[in-house]
Amino acid sequence: MSIHRTSPAGAPAPAVPAPAPAARARAGHGLFGPRRGRHELPVEQLAALRLPVGDDGVVAGTDAQGQPAVLGMFRPAQLDVVVIGSVWTAQVLALRTAGTGARVAVETARPQAWTGLAQAAGGSQQCMTVHDVQQVGPQGASVTSPVLVVRDAGMRPPRSRLAPGPWQSVLTLLPFLGPTAPKLVEHAGLVGIQRVSPEEAAVLGRILRLPRVNAEALSQLGDDMVLWCTPKHRKLVKMQPTDIEAGLLGGPRRLD
Repeated sequence: MSIHRTSPAGAPAPAVPAPAPAARARAGHGLFGPRRGRHELPVEQLAALRLPVGDDGVVAGTDAQGQPAVLGMFRPAQLDVVVIGSVWTAQVLALRTAGTGARVAVETARPQAWTGLAQAAGGSQQCMTVHDVQQVGPQGASVTSPVLVVRDAGMRPPRSRLAPGPWQSVLTLLPFLGPTAPKLVEHAGLVGIQRVSPEEAAVLGRILRLPRVNAEALSQLGDDMVLWCTPKHRKLVKMQPTDIEAGLLGGPRRLD
């Protein structure tokens, strides 16, 4: 339909197109968007659908199926980790944690074991620092700058002076079970165990409520094996150093 109007001279004016109909609107939802075909998948094809979704964290090694075993090291609340094993294991975890972009502060009674690694880890950036026992100050951890504090202070680590905080994890390394170990293990959110004596295995089995077969296996683990336990889950992991890690730290070992 066209609309005509008369000019002052009485001649018909050019036709003016009628305005387009107003776009339809849905009450409370604004205008309709463009219509496109839906993305649909038949039910019988769902099994073939694969999404590249994985865990975020530190790769601790591989599990029994050869898949990466990933440790979620940082959370909105502090995570306490206990590793009963060698300094080699703690160093590999610290190096890999630094590789994710986190900062690492090492509190140790043997700085000679960590200084070289700290220098190699950061390159031109100081992502790993070494401190004397009980000399670690506030680290200012945040969601964009998480911090792992490694406490390597022997079988009887003194009480930490560092206040707990979000996005900060504390890894306590114990070479063997000492007097304070049961309490530390009981309150830890994550526990990693390398080979221990049968007596230590029995103690850990009771504290962690491990099935008998898991507890007995702790005294027979290879140097490259670690049993990781949370209050609800457990997984046996094989630690495989990369070429760079092997060059810096050597191969897996249980004793330092």
